[in-house]
Amino acid sequence: MKYLINRKYKNCQEIDESFFYEEDSNRETEKKYEGEDKFLGKHLTEKKINFIAAVIALVLIVLFGRAFGLQITKGEYYESLAEKNRMREKTIVASRGLIYDKNMKPLVKNYPIFDAFVLPNELSFNQSKREEQIEQIAIAIGEDFKNLAEILDKYPRNFKYPLAVKENIDYEEALLLKIKSEQMQGLFIEAMNRREYVYSNEFSHILGYIGKIADKELNERKGYLLTDYIGKTGLESFYEDSLRGKYGKEMVEVDVAGREKKVIYYQEVENGNNLVLSVESDVQKKAREILNKHLEKLNKKRASLIMLNPQNGEIIALVSLPDFDVNLFSRGISLEDYKRLTEDENKPLFPRAIRGEYASGSTIKPVVAAGALEEDIINERTIFLSTGGLWVFDRWFFPDWAAGGHGLTNIYRAIAWSVNTYFYIIGGGYQDFQGLGAEGLKKYYELFGLGQKTGLDLGGESAGLVPDPEWKKSVKNEDWYIGDTYHMSIGQGYLLATPLQVANFTSVFANGGKLFQPHFVKEIISNTGEVQKIEPVIIRENFISQANINIIKKAMRQTVTLGSAQYLNNLKVEVSGKTGTAQWHSNKQPHSWFAGFAPYDAPEVVITVLVEEGGEGSAVSVPIAYDVLKWYFEEYKNE
Repeated sequence: MKYLINRKYKNCQEIDESFFYEEDSNRETEKKYEGEDKFLGKHLTEKKINFIAAVIALVLIVLFGRAFGLQITKGEYYESLAEKNRMREKTIVASRGLIYDKNMKPLVKNYPIFDAFVLPNELSFNQSKREEQIEQIAIAIGEDFKNLAEILDKYPRNFKYPLAVKENIDYEEALLLKIKSEQMQGLFIEAMNRREYVYSNEFSHILGYIGKIADKELNERKGYLLTDYIGKTGLESFYEDSLRGKYGKEMVEVDVAGREKKVIYYQEVENGNNLVLSVESDVQKKAREILNKHLEKLNKKRASLIMLNPQNGEIIALVSLPDFDVNLFSRGISLEDYKRLTEDENKPLFPRAIRGEYASGSTIKPVVAAGALEEDIINERTIFLSTGGLWVFDRWFFPDWAAGGHGLTNIYRAIAWSVNTYFYIIGGGYQDFQGLGAEGLKKYYELFGLGQKTGLDLGGESAGLVPDPEWKKSVKNEDWYIGDTYHMSIGQGYLLATPLQVANFTSVFANGGKLFQPHFVKEIISNTGEVQKIEPVIIRENFISQANINIIKKAMRQTVTLGSAQYLNNLKVEVSGKTGTAQWHSNKQPHSWFAGFAPYDAPEVVITVLVEEGGEGSAVSVPIAYDVLKWYFEEYKNE
């Protein structure tokens, strides 16, 4: 039997009855429909069928396109997001290397502290939910919500590195926060190391300090984190790469709430290297104590004292006053303390022993004499008459410090009594006598290390200045006159040197003719115990003959036995040296200098003292050197 799908339209279609019934279907049911039109439910036009098919096709295309975009075009991106939601990458901070003095006394310590961190990519991307999470964290750590939100808003929401939101948390508070953080997504507490300096002031200009890394430093250095502390000044800065070590890493599986479940991957951490210095902490402390005591008596504030080993360039002590409490920076200095330090007119943050540039005064005269000897301009028998000064063209007078002069003067008397006339003549010449001249002076000043950095392993040192006619013309737009050469010959005028440079060129006469590169670090000990010894570096040698070195050395000894530093002759140890009184300002007192070494026959120590605006070197700096050398040789060395 055939059935009509629809009789109302001409285009009727029939379908076989087997579509509805099996062959063995009940025939009685079929009879009911005899004589009636038979329909298959509601009618569907061809147009409607085509429309429905088009809609279905469009939906399928949209769904397929979306699936393609998610799985193919951005598949790796979403896979990465999913992985980040499941895995947390953690940096394992290396323990910073320690620093010891020559006798292995620790100068720094690392102590544990706790910090609170937030991982921005673990916070919700939904704005309202995110704000709710930030508010919960702010309440937990006791910080202002607005401030915390501003910190987090500086970084993208998918930023995967931790941001420190609270530092220096004590153990009890850290324990409570650790419990709370288990219920707060994005917040975690980590144990960190902080630096503590054993001597808060005594080594401030040597060790320097560490501080939180700045944006500029972060951009310049690879492998550093926003939360890192980095060496800012001193040895902490110079040896940053060695002290820092190599950070480790671990991948931790976390649940949807950010709770850590298990470690998937671990990269071993390498702790920083330890440094062993040539500085002796007892000497450093005592030298500072003595210098401070004398400054108080003199009502002065600014001074430097350096002791070094002339046989290898090792620094024994280096003091710059005033100094500062270095632990203020390590703990995170307050704005009030920082302002106090930076606005202090005496500049306690300024390392004047290596960065201060001063007229050297008469401490330079042994160098001038050595140059004149080496160029055969004079010999040890050359004599000039000192009558109180020199007249040039009957117009300009260049005085000696003694009004009536010093009479007949050879090189020994000239150095011992610091006779200006002698050095005017051998430096700049007089009448028919040809001196070294500006070029000759510059040559020997530079051979002895002036006008250039010493290469000290501290950083931040100044080069000083060795002027010449070209320099004066280019900088001052003035011609060079004979007076410039005379002033340069006695350590005045435009010549500038650091206390470290003065100590270093003095060591050349002490050790027999070698100019060493001064240094602090004797050994570097790796985290595995391997020891790297730092060998002395000779900058130059044999530029002054041994015979001429011996003449200068003998003359410097007579400075103590017969001349301007006779106060030192009361010591049990034999000292050689040179005083200096450096005029630098018409309305202020001159700088007070002393540079010397001991013992005379086998020098172990070079000592240089500078008191800014101190006055006469023999009256001010010599007594300081006396007290230091007396303690060092009569007490410290005999313990």
